[in-house]
Amino acid sequence: MRVADVMQTELQVARGTDSLADTVSILAESHISGVPVVDEHRRLVGVLSNSDILEALAEHNDAESRAALFDQTTVQDVMTPRPQTITPEATVKDAAQRMLYLEVHRLFVEQEGKLLGVVTTTDLVRAMAGTKV
Repeated sequence: MRVADVMQTELQVARGTDSLADTVSILAESHISGVPVVDEHRRLVGVLSNSDILEALAEHNDAESRAALFDQTTVQDVMTPRPQTITPEATVKDAAQRMLYLEVHRLFVEQEGKLLGVVTTTDLVRAMAGTKV
């Protein structure tokens, strides 16, 4: 089974210049834990995950400072640059091994520099649950 068979292709995306508050709303409304950050040509430049947000929040001790973080911070200020990627032709086993080795929960699927989708640990579990072991 290939990554192309299990990846999600309908993605919410953010731009580096988007506000952190707006992007957190997208994460919450979409029930996702991370969003790809793309440039004006829709090329992948980063990822904003719950972990990035929690890390940024940990640096702000009071409520006023935390509110300012969301209102005055852009996605590029807290995102992880150069997210992990994989090709659509890679096997599901390769994706799982890569996620384990890199200790990540998602790999963005790219081909020739174009963002095609994302494969997550949930996608892999779902795929394995439907196959004979």
